[in-house]
Amino acid sequence: MDQDSQESRKALGLLRTVRGQVEAVVRMVEEERYCIDVSRQVLASIALLRKANLLILRQHMNTCVKEAIASDRGAEKIDEITMILEKYLER
Repeated sequence: MDQDSQESRKALGLLRTVRGQVEAVVRMVEEERYCIDVSRQVLASIALLRKANLLILRQHMNTCVKEAIASDRGAEKIDEITMILEKYLER
């Protein structure tokens, strides 16, 4: 298994975990659970989403960006990454 496949599997695993966490958060809100407990679960979901996003971006850079640079189309891919980083840093 190559590195890209491993990262895809890791990202998918994290996203599936987040899906379960979000479903649990919805139930917690429906059950009117303690707000701080709900907030902790939301923050845990956000942390996993960030990890998944980093894996996805790493895979993109190792595949799409490398291929684009090799075929002299790197500027477009670099602009895409820059836009994502700008959005990430806005938070």
